[in-house]
Amino acid sequence: MTDARPPAGTRLCDLADLPDPGAKGFQFRAGDALFHGFIVRADDQVRGWVDQCPHAGLPLAFAPDRYLTTAGDMILCGSHGALFRHDGLCIGGPCAGQSLIPWAVKVEDQTVFVA
Repeated sequence: MTDARPPAGTRLCDLADLPDPGAKGFQFRAGDALFHGFIVRADDQVRGWVDQCPHAGLPLAFAPDRYLTTAGDMILCGSHGALFRHDGLCIGGPCAGQSLIPWAVKVEDQTVFVA
């Protein structure tokens, strides 16, 4: 099976295109394989996550780039309302105590890349 995860150094977006707080989703395809990931900017820190709820295995966003609560203080699973801190730990919902899978990203020269 082909892995669709993008290689290190893949450019994701300009930091200026990601509000603080804000989130943006990405999809990559390699053959029949598909990788879903998203990044979150909060308190001027950018973190990446595999876009998969630990409870249901579904992508978290209910609409493109809609990963955060209205206040921007939590990551929200649009399928069943689980709430995750920005460090990926679920603190409410059916997967409480579980965590999102990290996706290594980095910021260099005001651009976000896969690490």
